This record gives sequence, structure tokens and C-alpha cells, in this order.
Amino acid sequence: MAISHTPTPAEWDQFLQTLPHAHILQTSAWAGLKRPYGWEAARTALKDEDGQIVAGAQILFRRLPLRLGTMAYLAMGPYFTHHEQRESLWAAIDALAKKGGAAFLKWEPGIPERGAAPPDFARYGFRPSPQTVQPPRTILINIAEADDAILVRMNQGTRRKIRQSQKNDLIYNEVTERDDVKRFTDMMQTTGERNEFGVHEPGYYQLAFDLFVPQQAALILAEHEGDALAGVMVFAHGDTAWYLYGASSNVKRNLMAAYGAQWAAIQWAKRRGCAMYDMWGIPDEDESVLEAEFESRDDGLWGVYGFKRGWGGEVARSLGAWDKVYNPLIYAGYQLAVRVRGES
Repeated sequence: MAISHTPTPAEWDQFLQTLPHAHILQTSAWAGLKRPYGWEAARTALKDEDGQIVAGAQILFRRLPLRLGTMAYLAMGPYFTHHEQRESLWAAIDALAKKGGAAFLKWEPGIPERGAAPPDFARYGFRPSPQTVQPPRTILINIAEADDAILVRMNQGTRRKIRQSQKNDLIYNEVTERDDVKRFTDMMQTTGERNEFGVHEPGYYQLAFDLFVPQQAALILAEHEGDALAGVMVFAHGDTAWYLYGASSNVKRNLMAAYGAQWAAIQWAKRRGCAMYDMWGIPDEDESVLEAEFESRDDGLWGVYGFKRGWGGEVARSLGAWDKVYNPLIYAGYQLAVRVRGES
């Protein structure tokens, strides 16, 4: 018989370590990264008779305008060790969301395991959401094989650029000093301006470095004659690595440092024993549309798709976003705000 429990961050992370497919967004460190930016975290779990956590979820809360309560957000979870735990855990999740003043709970289950049936969303009171938080579509690269096999799956242009990036006295370093993070954040601002997409303020990446490196992440910089040319911040948990943040400068772009930094990040993930490398975020379109339009578009995530498609991965889509409504009136206002924002 399972007992409802509120785990400490340490207890929660210890439970996640037992799950090979647990997501980095469910870790307590991720909650710590989001806290200064308007999110508060809470966790709920079920314990067995031996006091071991057997199921659980981490939920983030964000306050809605006009003191209308909060939005509860469940990303890339929850986790069960047995199917019969589902009813009890969802009851605990609902109780936690309501305790946090949630007008609704937004759930993004992530990419389902191959062959697994999707959740019965309606059974647990969820409806399709008009708004996603994380990019629904991505590219997954199998990195469990030898380097030669990974390279063979890439397109010819990407292989050539990787080889070029390994010449010309380029150096790839894992950053160990927090003072060096500024070189990366400077490039992030440059990349956002060049590709016309939003980036976080510098303190966000500094905090990510402080919380995750070196235990769960690496910041890899590509340098040439003292110039920082490209950088990748890669995260890992269990058997998966995620390429969440990448940047490049506007100088010496002919040296293809961004390709070398990405290849170094894949090597880092392989050394950690990861089998999958998630490129994290491409336009949410079918693969036929992606291939037909990527050469003519550079808006939004289209600008990075041309880079990511060449690495020989498989396009995959998550199960999207789903909302469970606790306060219909406030939720109706939320839907209207999302529509207005989209039209503008």
C-alpha cells in the first residue's frame, strides 16, 4: 500500500537516479534554475511499506496576473514504477496543485517511450492545451553506437564541417571557472540578435552553470587564438543528453566552430553513458514540411533546423500540452489571453 509523501529535494533526486529515462526538467536543480524567474516548485510522491519512493512528480507554479491564483505546470513526468500507482498519484498531484492555488494544471508528458500507449488524458480530466511551454518537436540522435556509425548517418555537409572544425588550431574546452561563462552569454546575445529569437538574460546561464556543472551538465567553448567562437551547454540525466543552449560569434565563421562544439558535446554525453542525444527544439511541422521549407525560412526555430537536421537524427514529437481545469472562469480568461497574444 502506497503512502502519500512530500519528498525533500535530495530524496526526489535520489529517486530520479533510479529511473534511466527521467528528464532533466524534473530535477530539483531545474526547479532551482526557474525559481528566480517567477516559478516555485513543489513535489509529491508515493512511498512503499519500506519507505522507498515508488512514484511521484515535481510541479512548478507560476502566478497569474491580477492575483487570480497560479498556473501549475508538470513537465516531462510524472513517474510510476507500477501502473496501479496511477490513480493514487494523480489524486496526490491534484491535491498539490489545488494547495498551490492553481486555476489549472498544464501537463507536458514529453516524448513517449517507443511502443508505449499514450496516457488516457480524458480519464484524468485533461483537455488539449492552446499553449505549449517546451518545443513539441525535436530531433533525437542515437549515440550508443561507435563514432563512425554516428558520422555515417549525418549528411555529407555536416561531416565535412565537423572535420573542418577539427583543424585550424581550434581548441574545445569544458569551462570550469564561472568567470568564463560571460564569454558564452555574450555569444548568446549575439546569436539571438543574428537569428532573431529570444534568449535568456546572462544571469540565467550563469545560474544554470552554477547549478548543473559539472555533475549534470557541461559548457563547452570553441576557441581560436583567444577568441571564443562557439559554445554549447549540454545537460544529461540517465541515458539521455539534451542540447538546450548553443551560441556562436560573428567572427571566423568559416572555421565551423559550432560544429566542433556540438561534436564535443556529443562526445561528452557518450562518456557519461548516454544513449540518446536530444537536439531540443525544431519547428512544429511534419517532416515533409520541414524538408520542403527549411531552405526558404529562417524565422523562429527554422533558423536552427537547417543546422540540426544534418546530424543524422530522427524527428520526434512529444505528446504536446494538456490542461486540467480547476477554475473554469479563470481558465477562460487564460485561453482568451493566449489567443490575443497569438493574433498580435
